Amino acid sequence: MHLLNLKAGSRFLNAWAGLGVLLATLSLSLAASEGPRILIVADMEGVTGVVTADQLGPGGFEYERFRQFMTAEVLAAMEGARAAGAAEFLVADSHGNGENLLIEEFPENVRIIRSWSRPLGMLEGVDQDIDGVFFIGFHAGTANPEGVRAHTMSSANLTDLRIGQQSVSEGVWGAAIAGHFNVPVLMLSGDDATAADAQSVMPDLEVAIVKRALSFHSADTLTPAAGQNLIRKTAERAVRRIGEMKPYRVDTPVLVTVSFKNYQPSQVLANLPGFDRSDAHSITYQAEDMVQASEILSVLEEYRIDLAP
Repeated sequence: MHLLNLKAGSRFLNAWAGLGVLLATLSLSLAASEGPRILIVADMEGVTGVVTADQLGPGGFEYERFRQFMTAEVLAAMEGARAAGAAEFLVADSHGNGENLLIEEFPENVRIIRSWSRPLGMLEGVDQDIDGVFFIGFHAGTANPEGVRAHTMSSANLTDLRIGQQSVSEGVWGAAIAGHFNVPVLMLSGDDATAADAQSVMPDLEVAIVKRALSFHSADTLTPAAGQNLIRKTAERAVRRIGEMKPYRVDTPVLVTVSFKNYQPSQVLANLPGFDRSDAHSITYQAEDMVQASEILSVLEEYRIDLAP
């Protein structure tokens, strides 16, 4: 009887020991996933070395190489963020057709948003329990007299985008969308004009200046390896400062002005309720918040009467 009790007690202790190991494993797993969740928005004009259309689209003779550099810069940002404790990443491929990043290069636990259209535009995914945003490869806005390949949303169609009376770049527009969800932008990489523009409204933003603009199609640039190293260090520093970063928020309702290169879009849109033609090339509309402002802008950018099923 005594021997049986010893055996039963031994089994009981072994069971508790096994449960302890399981609980410790679960605890480590939970701890590993408790770090910040980062949305990385990737554009291309601000990638190290980019200066002309030769690097920016499938027709350019350097495009395939620069897809690799774009991907490497996003991966460098991840490496730096992980070193500072970031746990999860969502990547939004937000240049051109939205199909630029070499997705096979990413770890299996990374999710990637590709192609268009998206209700939140370049910031799609920021509403998914994101703790901070990185802007990689960004550029200055179309109303900025400086900056490599400076444009806003569409270099072919738009000449300005304003929130209230302020002309905004894609970065500032995106930061305002993130701010709606109380999410701060932590870092930006691109040229010096882009960094100055972003820091004018987000002074605490960490920036990686990978090139200095000489003109619209010229830059004094780092090498890709040096640019990636700078981005890696900046990302690590940004995540370590996440508690200091404040979201960029705009007043609501949001008054948006969109200026087109051609007069006809503003002329046609003025026939719709809610749109006012403020000059020959511009329309204004009022949105209840930045989400609605983004949804309306997506329609203005992407709707085409010649779309076929």
